Amino acid sequence: MAFLRIRTTVDERPGRLASLAAALAAKGGNILGLSVQPDTDGTVDEFVADIPASADTVRAALEAAGGRRVQVVSATAHELTDEPTRVLLLAARLRATPWRLPEILAELLRADDARWAYGTEPSDLPDPTLLTVPVAPRRAIRLRRRELPFTLTEAARAAALVRLAQPPGEVTPAARSVMLAGEVEVQVRPLTPLYREAVRDLHDRCSPATRRLRYLTSMPALPPRVFDRLCDRARGHTLVAGHDGQVVALAGLVFTADPGIAEMAFLVEDRWQGRGLGGELARMLLNEARDLGFVEVKATLLADNTRMRRLLASLGVTPVPTEDPGMLEARVPVGTLVPAPRG
Repeated sequence: MAFLRIRTTVDERPGRLASLAAALAAKGGNILGLSVQPDTDGTVDEFVADIPASADTVRAALEAAGGRRVQVVSATAHELTDEPTRVLLLAARLRATPWRLPEILAELLRADDARWAYGTEPSDLPDPTLLTVPVAPRRAIRLRRRELPFTLTEAARAAALVRLAQPPGEVTPAARSVMLAGEVEVQVRPLTPLYREAVRDLHDRCSPATRRLRYLTSMPALPPRVFDRLCDRARGHTLVAGHDGQVVALAGLVFTADPGIAEMAFLVEDRWQGRGLGGELARMLLNEARDLGFVEVKATLLADNTRMRRLLASLGVTPVPTEDPGMLEARVPVGTLVPAPRG
């Protein structure tokens, strides 16, 4: 006896499912699992059966019973797990570890491969063994399953699981107030070209040491092209923190070439350091990263950047050395954000 996963498309007519079941029974098959999935040109019936017949024999029997595009692949006893229970367990894992979304989607659909990709790539010749599941406007997960094409029902299941991983974020207001130590209030807004002069003044007021820690070089002035790039929301999201008519800090979330991963960096004016502003801005960036569909945010820093190391520690992350001497890197899973301390 052998476990087989059998899939066939049938016309939606009374008695079709009974005909297929009878064909399997005639070959000595015992149906242990059944899934019925609506698709574009009929209904896809999927069986898990314990059957002594060969795959070719099963295929011929089902085609004779009215099945179309019959596919038969090997299965295991593990696949006999109650399907609703299996999905609920996957959902619980996803809520606990949302950054493992590709891995969990692969388990849901029994895919051979799952990886992050940029958006969707339309094709004139769609591959039925390839499924792209949008996560956010700039992110998607691409799954491949060599032996069984994906159905519309499976695509809907994947989309539902993604929605569980990406709870709807609140609409980001144009300005947010942040109260720092000493009852000092700052306003945080998205960076726009209107802040060009204010950001230039911020750089002028920052010490060479502070600029070096931010840009890994002294950067005596901010080049116009760099400012324009910071304003480009197709490349990232940058926040400015203001007080009394001045910009006192910049916090940037930069989209990287690694799908699913963004990078964050900060510039806080010297006299505003040590007040908790960097930590507040970091949490805002991580929340934006979550709402944009990222699952991890990284930070690259000089080894002697003690303030950034403390900020990362407040997020529950310890930076590690890189191949570049004197440089560290930290990666923050968005789903494990440490709440800001109260009190």
